[in-house]
Amino acid sequence: MNAQTTALLLMLTGLLISSGCHAASEESWRVNNDLSKLSFISIKAGDIGEVHSFTRLNGTIDSDGQVDVSIDLTSVETLIPIRNERMQEFLFETGAFPAARIAATLEAAAIAGLNPGDVRVQAVEATLTLKEQTIPLTMQLIAAKVGENRLVVSSLQPILLNAGAVGLSEGVEKLRDIAGLPDISQAVPVTVVLTFER
Repeated sequence: MNAQTTALLLMLTGLLISSGCHAASEESWRVNNDLSKLSFISIKAGDIGEVHSFTRLNGTIDSDGQVDVSIDLTSVETLIPIRNERMQEFLFETGAFPAARIAATLEAAAIAGLNPGDVRVQAVEATLTLKEQTIPLTMQLIAAKVGENRLVVSSLQPILLNAGAVGLSEGVEKLRDIAGLPDISQAVPVTVVLTFER
């Protein structure tokens, strides 16, 4: 595996940590929330799909190569305020679990070797922690260094999560019952675009 490829693509691995992101040093890469987007799709009643997102992302890749990026689960945005509240309360239980985390480690030296204009595609291994459940993830990512101090990393294809694997099955069922739906799929496609700056 090419070291440059590994470095860029593991950056996305840092998608989620609760409020404990390490302070960034001058050599750290930090998520630019305004230029980043994490979206997921819910599928209900057989074939009705809706796109949702989180509006607050935070994280770093520090000078030692530790990747730490978080998603504020209270920032879920479905374009329907009452549904936002229900997802927070019944699905994510944000009172107890305000954020989710993906973590990874990469070689810091590999980042320094990237040049503006470089683009890489690679599968990346990571771990996702959500509601005290930790699962492995494999993500197909594309990454580009678009400037001396900016990296853009995005999913090449959707990341398919199973609600049951991360402790969300009961919440999905509660939402289904409240909405009077025949079903809500436990399979959740996720897409992401993260912009890192230093």
